[in-house]
Amino acid sequence: MKNVSDKKTRNVKFSIGLKLIFIISVLVIVSLGTVTFLVSYFMSADLQVTTEENNFSTTMKAATTVENELSSIRSSVFLMLDMLNAAGSSGVLMRQTSAYFFERNQNIAAVVIPGNRNLVNNRFFVSNEIEASLVDDFISSHADEVSRSESGEAFVLNAAPSFGIPVLVMMYPWREGGLNETAIIFFTSNLLSDTFGTGSASVSFMINHEGDLLVHSDIELTKAGASMAKSPLVQIMRANNDENRQVLFTGEDGKEYFGSYCKIATADIGVLTTIERATALKSVTNQTKLNIYLALAVLFIAIMGVFFYSKTLSKPLSLLTDVADEINQGNFETTLFDKLQTKRRDEIGVLFESTKNEQNILNTVSKLTNKGVAKAIVRKEINFEPHLKDVTIFFSDIRGFTAISDGFNNRFGKDSPREIIGFLNDYMSRMVNCITLTGGNVDKFEGDAVMAVWGVLREDSLEYEEMADSNPLKKELKSKHEAHVKSDAINAIRGTIAMRYALMEYNKEAEAFTKAHEKEPLAKYKPHIRIGCGLNSGRATVGFMGSYDKMEFTSIGDAVNLASRTESSNKPCGTDVLITEDTYNLLKYDFIKSEFNNFTIKEENKKDEIIVEVIPVTFEVKGKGKQHFYGVVNMPQFDIEAFFKAGDPNFVVDKDCAKSVGPNGPKTLAEVRKLLGIPTPDFGGVNLDAEENKVTAS
Repeated sequence: MKNVSDKKTRNVKFSIGLKLIFIISVLVIVSLGTVTFLVSYFMSADLQVTTEENNFSTTMKAATTVENELSSIRSSVFLMLDMLNAAGSSGVLMRQTSAYFFERNQNIAAVVIPGNRNLVNNRFFVSNEIEASLVDDFISSHADEVSRSESGEAFVLNAAPSFGIPVLVMMYPWREGGLNETAIIFFTSNLLSDTFGTGSASVSFMINHEGDLLVHSDIELTKAGASMAKSPLVQIMRANNDENRQVLFTGEDGKEYFGSYCKIATADIGVLTTIERATALKSVTNQTKLNIYLALAVLFIAIMGVFFYSKTLSKPLSLLTDVADEINQGNFETTLFDKLQTKRRDEIGVLFESTKNEQNILNTVSKLTNKGVAKAIVRKEINFEPHLKDVTIFFSDIRGFTAISDGFNNRFGKDSPREIIGFLNDYMSRMVNCITLTGGNVDKFEGDAVMAVWGVLREDSLEYEEMADSNPLKKELKSKHEAHVKSDAINAIRGTIAMRYALMEYNKEAEAFTKAHEKEPLAKYKPHIRIGCGLNSGRATVGFMGSYDKMEFTSIGDAVNLASRTESSNKPCGTDVLITEDTYNLLKYDFIKSEFNNFTIKEENKKDEIIVEVIPVTFEVKGKGKQHFYGVVNMPQFDIEAFFKAGDPNFVVDKDCAKSVGPNGPKTLAEVRKLLGIPTPDFGGVNLDAEENKVTAS
C-alpha cells in the first residue's frame, strides 16, 4: 500500500470537437495559406520591379528637366551679359537690353556681378511684395560662396528662407574685362516645383552640394530651407561614385523605402525620389488581406459545421468527464448524475446508464463503510499504513437503551426490529449531521453508541518531533501542529454542543409524534431519550485494520479507551458532555476563562468560548495519576442558525430548543441538569474508578 499522494484532477486537454476542428483548420489554413502566400509573393516581386522602374524613371525625368532649366537660365543670362558688353557705354541700349530680358524671363529676379553689374527685375519684387534689398543681403551673407565661385566653382543655393517665396540662386564663374568674377542669378523655382509636383505617393526633391533642400514637393519644406544631409538616401548617394542608382533603404523612421537618385554635374546637385515600400505594395497587401478574409470565412464555416457535429459527441463525453472528476473528488451525490440522459440509443446512452448505476454502488459502499474515509481513499489523500496521530475522540451512548429496546419489543413484537432501527436511524442521522458539519469522521456505530474522531483525516505529520531543537523548521511545524490539534478539539466540542440542541429538537418532535399516534392500535411512538457524550484529546494509532476480506479505518489506543471511559462517567457526574483533563489543558489558555488566562479571552477567540465546570471527584489514569473530568456547560457565542444552515439552507431555529446552547443557553452545570432533567449527584458517594467502563473501543 502506498502513502498519501497529491490530489490530482483529471483534465481532458483535447476534446473530440477540438481535434476535429484542429484537423479541418489545418487543412484549410495550409491550402489557402499556401495559395495566398504564393500569390502575394509573386505579385510583390512583380510590383517591386515596376515600382523601382517608375521611381527611377521619375528621378531621371526630373533630373533632365532640372539640368535643362538650369542650363537654359544660365545660357540666357550669359547671352544678355554678352549683349551688355557689346553695347559698350550706351546706357540706353543697356537698359533696353535688360528690360527686354526681364520681360521675357519673368522668372528671373536679379542678375548680379558683384562690383560690376546689379540688374534687378523690379516687376518681380513688386508682384511678390518683397524688397529688392534682399538680393544684396543674401549676397553679403554668402560671401564665402561668392569668393569660391569667382575661383571657378559653381553653386546653387536656396534663398527661399530669406525671400519667403521659392527662390534659387545660381553662382557661376564669369570672366569680364580680363577679371575672374561670378554671375549670381536669382530666379523663382516654381517651374522646377511643378516638375517635382505633389499628389503622388512618391516624393521627389533636389539638394545642393551641402545637402540643403533646393526643391521639394512640399513647398513648406523648401521655404524652411531644410537640410537633407542626414537622409539615408542622401548619404548613400554621397558614398557612391555612380551617377544614378535605385536602392531599397531604411529611413530615419525605421520604415523601408524604395529610393533612386541622379547626380547633376552642374553645381554638384542631386535629384532624389523615394516611396515607402508599404505604400508601393499596398495593392498586394490589400489583395492579401482579401484572401485572408476569404480564408477565414471558409475556415469559420468549416469550424461551425464541425463544431455543431462534434457537440453530439463531445458534450455528452464532457459531461461524463465532469461526473468522473466529481467521483474522483469523492462527491458521489453530485447533481451532474441527473443530467445523464439514459434514453439515448447509442453507445453514449449505454455509458450514461452504466455511470448512473455506478453512482448507486458508490453511495451504498460509502454508507456501509465511512463517507469521509471513502472520499479520502478516492482522492488518494489517506495514509494506508498504520501511523500515530494527535486527535480528539468522541463517544456517545443513549441512557437506558435496554429499557427503550424492551419497550419496543413489548409494543411491536415481531415488528420491533424495524421500529427500533427506524428510531436509531432518526437519532443517529441528527447526531452524525453535527459531527459532519464540524469536520469530524464517524468511526463506527456499536448498537446505540457512536464513536467519532476529529483530525484523523487531517494531513499533519509528526516528523518534526524527530528534528533537532536547533532546526528552525521544528518550531514552525510544532506550532502549526498544535494549532490543528486545538482546532480539532474546538470543533469536537462545537459538534457535541450542537448535539444537545439536535437532541432537544428530536425529543420535542418525538413527543408530538407519539401524541399524534396515541389513539391508534399498536400506536407508533418515539421515545424521549437522554445521551452522554465523552471527549478526549490525545495520540492514537490510526489506520486500516482487519483481514484481507474485511478492513476498517479506525483509531485505537489509550486515548480512545479514556474517551470511552469519559462517556460512561456522565451518569455518575450528572452531565451530558464531559471532557478530559487532556482536552481541557489544550483549550484552557485560549478558549476557557480560567486562572491560566486571568479569566480573560482574547477578542479573536471569543466566538469559540467554552464554559466548563470541574467535576469535584478525581479518578486514576494509568501513567498520569489523579485527574478530573470537566463538564461542558455551553458555548455562549454558538450560533445555532448559522451552524445548521450550513447543512440545510431551509433550517429554522426552534425557539424552545434554542435555550439549550448559545446566548440563551445554560450558564452553569446546575442549569444544564435542570434543562435536561438530569439528577444532581451526591459527589461524596461517587467513585469514578469503580464506574469505569470496561468496554475498550478498538
